[in-house]
Amino acid sequence: MATKLVVFDVDGTLVDSAATIVRCMTEAFIECGREPPEPAAIRGIIGLSLPEAVGHIVGKISPQFVEAIVAAYKRRYQLDRETRPMPDGLFPGALACLDALEEAGCLLALATGKSRRGLLALMQRHGLLHRFAAIGTADDGPGKPDPFMLHKVMAEAGAEPAGSAMVGDTVYDIAMARAARVAAFGVAWGNHDGGAMLAAGARAVAPDFAALTGMLFETLP
Repeated sequence: MATKLVVFDVDGTLVDSAATIVRCMTEAFIECGREPPEPAAIRGIIGLSLPEAVGHIVGKISPQFVEAIVAAYKRRYQLDRETRPMPDGLFPGALACLDALEEAGCLLALATGKSRRGLLALMQRHGLLHRFAAIGTADDGPGKPDPFMLHKVMAEAGAEPAGSAMVGDTVYDIAMARAARVAAFGVAWGNHDGGAMLAAGARAVAPDFAALTGMLFETLP
């Protein structure tokens, strides 16, 4: 039987982390003596690797400034993680979806713009790390929308594009899936507009995890 693999983005898809990311990015800009971006602008780049995300926000500016913002963000994020007793919460229905997919024989994987260190810490705090057969992060190679991460997790899980699906909340997730020839599904509760994800090539945008689970069962062989 062919391997069935469902790959999830993390921020904005499984984990409700937008407020934390916006806060830490705002503080990073202030720390570096710059006017912080609007929250909507920060939400728009969630999912990209940190250097690419900051580059999207600041435009053509010195690499040294981008590096300074990235370093400041990492410090703020680490401090936030150390001082808050609870991690950013999972979206309602996320665990039930993971349970249903596993019970149906699907392997699960992650493909995220987070660093490996940050991802492992977050998943461990939620007790979820053992559930994923493969993990792709911003530390592994080219970030979204390059298909590198999806190729990596499919190879690790022993899956082919025809038996795989990608679930994400941004056009970067959809573009990555399309480039890897993987079925792409958007979610309506994340950081990008559903219409934009459909225009980017998503097969559908799920209104909730229950609907997403049904869509995946209908798609995977």
